[in-house]
This record gives sequence, C-alpha cells and structure tokens, in this order.
Amino acid sequence: MISFIVAMDKNHVIGLNNRLPWRLPRDLRFFKEKTTHQTIIMGRKTFDSIGKPLPNRKNIVLSRSGGDFPPEIEVVSDINKILEWNQADPEKEYFVIGGAKIYEQMLPFADRMYITWIDHAFQGDTYFPQFSEAEWELTAKEREEKDEKNPYDFYFLQYDRKK
Repeated sequence: MISFIVAMDKNHVIGLNNRLPWRLPRDLRFFKEKTTHQTIIMGRKTFDSIGKPLPNRKNIVLSRSGGDFPPEIEVVSDINKILEWNQADPEKEYFVIGGAKIYEQMLPFADRMYITWIDHAFQGDTYFPQFSEAEWELTAKEREEKDEKNPYDFYFLQYDRKK
C-alpha cells in the first residue's frame, strides 16, 4: 500500500523555504507513531530539510541525480522501483513523506492519505497537489484543539482511495 503522510494548511501549503511553516508537536508525534518501523520515501529536498536519516525506519530517497547520502539511505532514481515493491508486497505500507513533486508524481498510485489539516493559513512556497475528493473516501477524522504546545486547531484525516 502506498500511503501519503502530510501536514498542510487550509490552502494546501506544506512548506516555506524548505521548512515547515508551523510547529505542532502533536503532529510530529503522530508522524513518528505512523512511520516508525516502516519504509519512508522522500525526495532529495525533503531529505535535505530533515538533514539525516530518520531512526527506526527504512529511508528511501527518490533522486534522479543521486548525490552524497549517508549509508543508511537507499537512493532510488525512478518511482517505478517503488511501484514494483508495492506490487510485490501490496500489504506492506510505504509512506511517502514529501516533497511536493514526489506527492504529485505518486498521487495516481496512492492508496491512502494521512493528512494533518491545520485550520490556519500560512505563508508558503510549496503546496500539496490538488486531488479530487470524488476519488477518495474520508475514513477517519479526529479533531485536535490548540493548546499551550500546539498553537492551532487541526484535524487528523484519513482518506482511502475509492475502489
């Protein structure tokens, strides 16, 4: 199963200057809970923004140009490799964690989306691609209210592709 995991604002902003434009510890905890002991797939810019392999995960970087990556990183130059893995083991969940170009390229193949939807508008330069809600079913929705550590109201949404 190919799953997206992403946080976005009400305008689909996901980044500004290769960084998240917000701080939401509860969302980071959700990300960690979902992706620990899983395979995560990201583009080179997303890896650069993180700066290191994420622990307790298989880290895959999609990059046509290759580059100098730590030995814990597996570099793949073509999304077809991911699609082959998914076809060989469709029960395994592969988490696409960004960035925008990777989400856009992988959207036709995604089976599930975990979206943290932040009820706020941020300045940004990177956006999650538009998707047709007619192709997706909202299967879970959990509201989180702002508090002293999480300064925005937000929702954890799960969409599954309609069969």
